[in-house]
Amino acid sequence: MMKIGICLCIVVSCFNTITAQSAKIDTEKLLEYYETQRYADAAQYLQSIYPGDTQDVKALSQIAYCNMMAGKLPEAEKNYIKINTLQPNSLSTLFSLAGINSRRGNATNAKTYLQQIIQLDSLNFNAYKQLAIYAETPETKLNYLKKAHSLNSIDPDVAYDLSQTYSGLKQYQPAYDALKTAIASDTENFTLQQALLPVANQLAKYPEVIEIGEKLLKNHADVNIMNDMGQAYFYVKDYQRCISLYKILEDMGVQNEGTLYFMALSYRELKDYNNAAIYAQKTIDEAISDHTTLYYAALAGIYEAKNQYNDAVTAYKRGLTFGTSNIIYYRLGLLYDLNLKQPKNAFTYYQMYLKNHPDQEKEKDQIAYAKSRVSILK
Repeated sequence: MMKIGICLCIVVSCFNTITAQSAKIDTEKLLEYYETQRYADAAQYLQSIYPGDTQDVKALSQIAYCNMMAGKLPEAEKNYIKINTLQPNSLSTLFSLAGINSRRGNATNAKTYLQQIIQLDSLNFNAYKQLAIYAETPETKLNYLKKAHSLNSIDPDVAYDLSQTYSGLKQYQPAYDALKTAIASDTENFTLQQALLPVANQLAKYPEVIEIGEKLLKNHADVNIMNDMGQAYFYVKDYQRCISLYKILEDMGVQNEGTLYFMALSYRELKDYNNAAIYAQKTIDEAISDHTTLYYAALAGIYEAKNQYNDAVTAYKRGLTFGTSNIIYYRLGLLYDLNLKQPKNAFTYYQMYLKNHPDQEKEKDQIAYAKSRVSILK
């Protein structure tokens, strides 16, 4: 928003200066283009008046701005680069170039222009705020955000990003402090209050989580709010409220391993052992990926490639504890048959493969081979 505001100021000042100096510009037509946001037409009109090699910085600024607003970013960049050559170290020009490169996905150039800005103005809040976007490590991002925060501690975007970065580094107290400072200046900022909940949970500020969460739920029944509140209710030993919130999530189909785990513990604390057992099993089921068997099959295949056949068998069998798998049955058959020379085990797993209804079309070669080996090994 600041970038656009700066550019609008340029347009107004340039327009007044240019119209005062040149009778060739139809001011009413140009104003109409601006008012109706026909920036491409405005740029084309200005380019028809000024020669392509013009050195007039104010005219170039107006043309560059119109092209940028029209989405003609290569043209806008070309003009801003020319301006930067004629009149270097202009913050507004550097911000425009950074913005154009950001929109075009050229992070390297955007970062370069922003770094030029902080070299010229080491206290430029917006430059630090934008540089954080391009940080390559959490630590670098944190440094940029801390600098921006020191310059404007109540900016909600910076407070939010700073808290998220601190949390990612498990530095929960400074994450909490950053959010509390921004919230104090905007007590109705629900986004910041919601971001505070998981951080406050980490700091065991459970009553605060509950108080804020209940207020937020009146505004919007967000699943993340209920998730954070459920944990807080558990730790203050209001087990029934914890179960009630997480039951809502389960009914919505958005339960997860954590919510089911807290439900199991809550039922246990209430001595409802039947439901505790049910939700303990649900927790286990939720924690197991549908692809776990495939992951173990991949691991076993690596062991096979290294001729570590016993390790491969262990990995394959471990995969089967998470569910049946035609791939594993077939691979175990091959492994026992061809490498470990254990025909009885090979026969068993070939049989299990065939009985598990492999796809007749996609696995016809494997089916044929397994049948032939069963016939021989029998």
